[in-house]
Formats: sequence, C-alpha cells, structure tokens
Amino acid sequence: MSDENNPPVPLEDQLCFAIYSAGIAIQRAYKPLLDALGLTYPQYLVLNILWREDGQTVGSIAQQLALESSTLTPLLKRLEAAKLIHRTRNPTNERQVIVSLTDQGLALRSRAGCLGDTLLRASGQSPDALGKLNREIAQLRDAVYAHIGGWTSPDAH
Repeated sequence: MSDENNPPVPLEDQLCFAIYSAGIAIQRAYKPLLDALGLTYPQYLVLNILWREDGQTVGSIAQQLALESSTLTPLLKRLEAAKLIHRTRNPTNERQVIVSLTDQGLALRSRAGCLGDTLLRASGQSPDALGKLNREIAQLRDAVYAHIGGWTSPDAH
C-alpha cells in the first residue's frame, strides 16, 4: 500500500543508487583489463588485499571485503585453480586457513597497476578529486556501519 503523500524518491535522486551504479560503471571500465589478466573484479579485490599484505587468513580477507567467509571460499578455490594463490591450514590454529600468493599471483601485481589509470581516464577527474571522493564515500560507509553495526573498515585497524 503506497502513501500518495509520500511518493518514493526517484532512483536518480537516491545516493545509494548513484553509488551502486557508479560501482557498476567502474567495474565495466576495468573489465577489459581484468579480462586480459584472466580475473574477475572480486578476484582482483582479493589479490589486491594480498599484494598489500601476503599470508592472511580467509577470515581477515572476508572481513576486509565485508563478505562472509563462506561467500569467499568459492572465489579462493578459483584463484587457487588458476595457480595465483595457495591455501594452507594454520599450523598453530587448524581452524584457520592462510591464503598466500604464488609467484604467478605476485607477478600479476605489476600488470594490474594500470587499473587506476583507467579510472582516471574514464572519469576525467584528477587524482586529487578522485582521492577526495574516495575519502568522502569511505567516511559515509563507515558512518553507516557505525550506526547499524557490523563491518569495520580495514583502515580502522
């Protein structure tokens, strides 16, 4: 039952839709480069985390991506099948799985560095403008999570 005095806000006026659709546009801009690397965008995100700090637990990677470990596991299996990562049990805690880059996964780092340049060209924005926008969106995300509970930004650690 809709309230005629309170009509829904059109999608183009909703911040959540602008952020959602911008994310899709950015992924589409990245797609040709990721295809050349043989990666999906979520796989790129996992590798990006490992390029920053190798040898992390599945739980740590999932937390940084705001995902459940069970959602991440199939993605990790595909990366392992592609010989980009390997998973091993933590010898000090058998319940934990450690994810590490292979030499092949590490080698992709230099080839993937051009994704940022792609966004700069596609957006027509300066690095400073995109950096400012990124910080503002991250602050919005963190404020929403602080209000609803749940995910903690990896930068908060």
